[in-house]
Amino acid sequence: MVVGPYLRRQRPKSFAARAEEGERAPAARLEEAVGLARAIDLDVVEAGLAPLNDIRPATYLGKGKVDEFAGLVKGHEIGVVVMDCALSPVQQRNLEKAWGAKVLDRTGLILEIFGRRARTREGSLQVEHAHLTYQKSRLVRSWTHLERQRGGFGFLGGPGETQLEADRRMIEERIAKIERELEGVKRTRKLHRDSRKRVPYPIIALVGYTNAGKSTLFNRLTRARVLEADMLFATLDPTLRAITLPHGGKAILSDTVGFISDLPTMLVAAFRATLEEVIEADVILHVRDATHEDTAAQAHDVEDVLRALDIDPDDHARIVEVWNKIDRLDAAARTQLANVAERRGADRPVLTSALTGEGLDTLLATIEARLAQRRVVLDLVLDPADGAGVSWLHRHSEVMAKAMREDGRLAMTVRADPDKAARVKAKFGI
Repeated sequence: MVVGPYLRRQRPKSFAARAEEGERAPAARLEEAVGLARAIDLDVVEAGLAPLNDIRPATYLGKGKVDEFAGLVKGHEIGVVVMDCALSPVQQRNLEKAWGAKVLDRTGLILEIFGRRARTREGSLQVEHAHLTYQKSRLVRSWTHLERQRGGFGFLGGPGETQLEADRRMIEERIAKIERELEGVKRTRKLHRDSRKRVPYPIIALVGYTNAGKSTLFNRLTRARVLEADMLFATLDPTLRAITLPHGGKAILSDTVGFISDLPTMLVAAFRATLEEVIEADVILHVRDATHEDTAAQAHDVEDVLRALDIDPDDHARIVEVWNKIDRLDAAARTQLANVAERRGADRPVLTSALTGEGLDTLLATIEARLAQRRVVLDLVLDPADGAGVSWLHRHSEVMAKAMREDGRLAMTVRADPDKAARVKAKFGI
């Protein structure tokens, strides 16, 4: 069973006002929670809203609602209840006692999904780190026979170490070990990034709300076979592939984990090693599901995570919005969306369909234009016999023009990132 315990607003807001403030309708929030539960193959037999005037310290819900849901749990023989909120350890324990079923809050559910999706050693470590950090706050006296371990000798020993303290110590030791291993992962990723910097391949990172179509877009642009599915958090481990831009330049495209509202802070911290691909990216593509009723609220959530990574979501020179899934819209809705995008001016989003490939040429041209804004254009004159120099320029810069001059010399116009431009200047003495 999935329960949506959402606080009532003093005054109901219009859809436009909610979208502007990044708020969701309760029904949409509950639907997302049901999607999360189904993402780990839970069979959802009951889902319901539980509007609240205030939060009860003991059970989060009022006594009447607790009793009402207890009847549903018993009647449907429900084994797991998902509460779409953040529960304290006490609230979770009290609800489990009242309902006789396992209770998962939103954070616990997302951690379970991440645990299922992790495929690489790195992903597994990051999920375990987040899970242990979460569990450390959930240690309660569940077993009275393990309540205390005797210290000292005979009958005169002191109280010794409680089982809770022993559990907490073991968790902290494991967390410390994982953090050391993740530092190794971080160093390895840095080595990979440094090696990529030695060749002129800019990094393009895909970010967006989970299920916005990032992996489908990634596959369409790179002809890769990353898992794509109509489910939340289908992709967890990052994938990088090379793509070719319209003028022949190369770039590396990175597919990252999807974001979600109320993403647990320990997950953002644990996945920082992975998300550094986003931090280091030259261009960030913010992929949005243009057909979703809560697309504005989802965009707010993605921007919040970007801020947590010290990335300015208003940096329009670096961030390109991609309004995806336009194949689901009829002609009138598509025209309206195009007009809205056009009114955004210089930072207008790109309308695409990753499924059909519509708009991808415009997207690649936009990526190339954003990369060009920060690149330096250089004019060179070479000896026509200097084949090694010409080859070096093709490998380390974007060759924009090449022509023979009247004096028999070879004129070349190249474009490169500032650091690569410095190497070109040093090599050819300009």
